[in-house]
Amino acid sequence: MRDTRHPAPPRDRRRAPGRLAALLTAMLVVLGLSAATAVAAPDGTAEPASTTVSVPARAMDAVAAMQPSWNLGNTLDAIPDETSWGNPKVTEDLFDTIRAQGFRSVRIPVTWTDHQSATAPYTIDATFMSRVRQVVDWALADGLYVVLNVHHDSWQWISKMPADHDNVLARFDATWTQVSSEFRDEPRGLLFESVNEPVFDNATDTQKAQLLNELNTSFHTIVRSSGGGNANRLLVLPTLGCTPSQSLMDDLSATIGALHDSNLVATVHYYGWYPFSVNVAGGTLYDDTAQKDLTDAFARMHDTFVARNIPVYLGEYGLLSWPDFYHPDRVERGEALKYFEHVGYAARAAGVTTALWDPFAFLNRETLRWRDPALFAWIRSSWTTRSGTASFDRVYVPKASPITAKTLTLNPNGTTFRGLWQGTRQLVAGQDYTLSGSRLTLTARALTRLTGDRAYGVNATLQARFSRGLPWQIDVVTHDTPVLSDATGTADSFAVPTRYRGDALATMEARYADGGNAGQTGWTPYQEFNQAFSPDYPGGTIVLTPAFLNALRDGEPVTLTFHFYSGATVTYHVTRSQGSVTGTAA
Repeated sequence: MRDTRHPAPPRDRRRAPGRLAALLTAMLVVLGLSAATAVAAPDGTAEPASTTVSVPARAMDAVAAMQPSWNLGNTLDAIPDETSWGNPKVTEDLFDTIRAQGFRSVRIPVTWTDHQSATAPYTIDATFMSRVRQVVDWALADGLYVVLNVHHDSWQWISKMPADHDNVLARFDATWTQVSSEFRDEPRGLLFESVNEPVFDNATDTQKAQLLNELNTSFHTIVRSSGGGNANRLLVLPTLGCTPSQSLMDDLSATIGALHDSNLVATVHYYGWYPFSVNVAGGTLYDDTAQKDLTDAFARMHDTFVARNIPVYLGEYGLLSWPDFYHPDRVERGEALKYFEHVGYAARAAGVTTALWDPFAFLNRETLRWRDPALFAWIRSSWTTRSGTASFDRVYVPKASPITAKTLTLNPNGTTFRGLWQGTRQLVAGQDYTLSGSRLTLTARALTRLTGDRAYGVNATLQARFSRGLPWQIDVVTHDTPVLSDATGTADSFAVPTRYRGDALATMEARYADGGNAGQTGWTPYQEFNQAFSPDYPGGTIVLTPAFLNALRDGEPVTLTFHFYSGATVTYHVTRSQGSVTGTAA
């Protein structure tokens, strides 16, 4: 996984260097306290303590002790250099922060290609190898397990193995021979992962399975034969593409079984049901289909591996391109929170260790603070408990009509509903709201008070509190159906003037007059958020991207249906003709 589209965040003051952690550890020892008790608040302000990890002998127990895990994404795996994709150079205090936030392991992706000769003997640059070792040692010194791998090399040259088998295998073997030698005496808290998301160009499924088995087996032989701590080091083996499908996990299970090694770990990745993860094909909600996709994936991981005493390390999880602090949210925030809450629960139930993929989006590497502490709080809470949610995190109240009662469906997730609060004020059951089974209804009387002067947008924020976990936030929003206006432009620059009137855009449907799908995503009329269209709330427009407009048939009118989270839909017509674009409101 990679994300190269974002510039580095603005520089901010850094907190004190990690040497203070050692001092804090010493003080704790004097006081008779465990260093592990020194933890930070969710914003990462407190100094953490260094510890030394003690690795259980049994692989299942060791991988369980690695939960939860975090990815140092878009850094040593960046192309061509560590800072090329917008993150600053890694420092010791980064790992202090990660440890203090409750993480017990880190995955350190490394792309070796630009630091290695492209021909035999495929020598890795000594300076780069030294830098990788320095970063690994910092993490180990903080008491973190570390997973070290071969990352984007997978698509840069390993993917060419079907057409260049011998050279690719020789380079792969040379890479792991050098890495194994460099780290042979490191403690067992360092794990090796053979290759990230392996792919093979122009090969059949059978050939792909054979090639990956060959790589994983060769990796195993090289590491084990290198001696030292590598004799019993935990080795992580992926499925093809790190995909958690049953057939691909069966292939990996067969490889692991044939190696007869109790220190092997299976790895896959999970980014959710694709239409929901990127908001395409109408995947605007974390609905039953998206939930089932997640439930089934973790069930497969458990039944294929965990139930057979093969530990699973979910090397990456998240939502594709979410959060994205440089573009509008393609996944509605509350729906994303439901997803992360569910991942934590499903992983615990399946006995799977999870590694959050973080290219830059969660932890600000400059300030060492979470970009969105409330979001991280939901992720962190999911490691240990469930939280209740609801069918949505907004209640829309039309301004153009009299206020009536509004109903949401609660999802307690095994908890018990305790009531509604507005700040420190508890709402009165039977007066402000009623509860019938799981149906929570806000009364017209309460909504009249909460909406106040009925200005468009969020008028009030409520909390639904449950017996455990985090409260569910509900925004009370005054809105009316958005109004779109005529516009002209070019295929390279066109936007629909839009008065949102308190509403938020969910998706866009695009069809030709004959009913056919229009746009670059031809398999569905519902185009991808931020790729075909994107709301500009401050600017009062909906931007249609050049990629979408240039994919339209010249001179043929297209009907756009914009769907909003209030449930409102608005129709608009657009035609591209020889580079010019005309838009008209229905």
